[in-house]
Amino acid sequence: MDPLFWPSETNSFRRFTPESLAAIEERIAKKKNEQVKVKGKNKDQGVEEDKRTPQLDLKICKTLPSLYGDIPAELVGEPLEDFDPYYGDHKTFMVINKGRTIFRFTATPALCIFGPFNPVRKTAIKILIHS
Repeated sequence: MDPLFWPSETNSFRRFTPESLAAIEERIAKKKNEQVKVKGKNKDQGVEEDKRTPQLDLKICKTLPSLYGDIPAELVGEPLEDFDPYYGDHKTFMVINKGRTIFRFTATPALCIFGPFNPVRKTAIKILIHS
């Protein structure tokens, strides 16, 4: 089958790392710069923005579709980069439990002190998603 239509298992599941967070922040900054340029050039013209929406099969609390393959055992309950292109410029990550249920969390500091890579927060997430 064509790899463009069927994602390979090795490419689908990637851990959420500080480098992933930095890449998201770069995309956010790039998007803001593009918006400023567009607004500066087209003050008088009405410019239609790119209106993306989240994929319906990757919503929170839904089961991960079999299209994405089996999740490796070492990545169950671990923060992963989001597959949904809509969240490409949002500070979020997803966690999938043993039942293949999707959970999405923000990568901003919780309670203003627990960052996304803090061991206390990771433990809280594992307790929360446990089936």
